[in-house]
Amino acid sequence: MNGKPVGPGQAAGMKVEGVIEYVNQEYQQVQKELKELEMLLKQSTTEVEKLAHRNAQMTNSVRNLEANLDTVPRDDIKTTYKAAQEVQVRLFMMRGQVEKLNDKQDNLKRYMDTLRKVIDVSGGLSTAAPEKSGESPSQTAESIGVVKVINAQESERRSLANQLHDGPAQALTNLILQAEISERLFDSDPVRTRAELTTLKDSVSQTFQKVREFIFELRPMMLDDLGLTPTLKKSFEDYEQKYNIACHFRVTGQDIRLPPHAEVTIFRIIQQLLKNIQQHAKATQVQIALDVNPNKASVIVEDDGSGFNVSEALGASRQRKTIGLSTMQERVEMLGGQINIHSGVGQGTRVEFWIPIN
Repeated sequence: MNGKPVGPGQAAGMKVEGVIEYVNQEYQQVQKELKELEMLLKQSTTEVEKLAHRNAQMTNSVRNLEANLDTVPRDDIKTTYKAAQEVQVRLFMMRGQVEKLNDKQDNLKRYMDTLRKVIDVSGGLSTAAPEKSGESPSQTAESIGVVKVINAQESERRSLANQLHDGPAQALTNLILQAEISERLFDSDPVRTRAELTTLKDSVSQTFQKVREFIFELRPMMLDDLGLTPTLKKSFEDYEQKYNIACHFRVTGQDIRLPPHAEVTIFRIIQQLLKNIQQHAKATQVQIALDVNPNKASVIVEDDGSGFNVSEALGASRQRKTIGLSTMQERVEMLGGQINIHSGVGQGTRVEFWIPIN
């Protein structure tokens, strides 16, 4: 250092240079991920083609078997059906993986295009003062904010896609297989068919319940119809029954409907906090407080769990680009609010946040 004070223009230039460096590094990382993804996608597609061919062979075997059910040994029938089911399940799973990889590839390409635009727009900023460039520091920061929002949205969509594939989609595949078994046994083994249909009925009921839970997590319709407080109460009841973690909910202030964006934001953040508690905190109870006044809505979520190092958790959340603590922080601050996270190893966790509602 030469001891000379740094002027506002120089300080802004240094900040902008840091932003551009971050975008460039991110762009290079996405390029690397895309190359790796293309190789994995190629391998998975080849595997799907092999499985599709194998599935066609097994389908012919099953047809031949059905044409000679009276003469084929029972063990051979069972073995053939089981092999056909395994191939079908494996084919379905691999096709689902290819779809997920394609979606991820599309998302990464869109993300890379966004980064490329930011780089193009900010070209020359690293070597020139912000005042002489085509974009001010605030505009560059806004571009980075847009990138973060897009990245968070795509992470959320990937998470939903994974939940759909591992939950309802897989369950529906099993239902189809059970229905096919019942259809094939209908004439030859009525007793077995009746048992399979009973199992199928139970599976349909369970799958329907899972789909309802998934829809509620995705977008509870009662949030639009009844508002935030009733929706939170219903969510807490389901949470207690599912995870055996007691939820104590307290509402103070005015009993009014909030703007839609405020209700959605509060619901999503509380939902994510409860998910974190269930997955990591080993808590037995959670205290949730909601206070509403004409200017802002304030929320406190406190658990008696194992706690964590806040700075390390925020850093890890930013690196993974997941819908975690850092994304919650960004959402609240983008709305003009504030969030504070208090925790320590073995001390439980207390999260306080508020957002303006007028």
